[in-house]
Amino acid sequence: MNETTGVGDAEVALIVGGGPGISASCARLFAGEGMKVAVAARNIEKDVLKELEQHHGVMLITCDAADADSVASMFERVTNELGAPRLVVHNIDGRVREVFRKPITEVEPNHVLATIKNSTFSAFLVGQQAAKSMLANHGRDGHRGTILYTNASAAMKGFPLSGAFAAASQGKAGLAQSMARELMPKGIHVAQIPIDAAIGWVQPNGNRAHWLAGEAVEDNMAHPDHIAELYLQLHRQHKSTWTFEVVLRPWTENW
Repeated sequence: MNETTGVGDAEVALIVGGGPGISASCARLFAGEGMKVAVAARNIEKDVLKELEQHHGVMLITCDAADADSVASMFERVTNELGAPRLVVHNIDGRVREVFRKPITEVEPNHVLATIKNSTFSAFLVGQQAAKSMLANHGRDGHRGTILYTNASAAMKGFPLSGAFAAASQGKAGLAQSMARELMPKGIHVAQIPIDAAIGWVQPNGNRAHWLAGEAVEDNMAHPDHIAELYLQLHRQHKSTWTFEVVLRPWTENW
């Protein structure tokens, strides 16, 4: 599966959305597995991203994933400098703060539109460019590449006071399913991963915590390092057993 598809002989992974949780964990794991890794974000000056660049050789790219030209430029740069990506991870929540826990009668329409653009529309733009790139490659053993979408439990159920995020998450789920049915027969593995949990990443003091849910206790929060391990496993699945959807939740989650 480690076929050369561009510059050099290592697989190329592109992670869209940069932060200290899933994206950082994926970048560290993929780089440790010998991949060439790029992380794209609107703000690449974050400390966690600079650490990935300095200590793990990750290429950082400024990109607005909700802008078609910016996404196309990102793929062009990755392909020219690293090679055509074989693994693309769309890891963007998309919510703007103003839609959190807002009644449908009070949430501002422009904030709803921004949430859908940041989430569903950016997922479409990234998926479109990834598909174009992967379809241009012959692949190996019928596998041209993998496109993974991080999603949320809102992809499966619309919670009260969360209409904007439910619409965005379920839109992303529908997009992923349509893409999977279209692209998997052509050798591109598409999967979505709804995460029904708070994601607690390791803080500078060594504790795991989530900005809203507090500190992790007895693994009651999802650990991003283990989420990254699943993403790598999905990429390496044999085509006879490709998975479309994996729902992740901690053992204590009430569902």
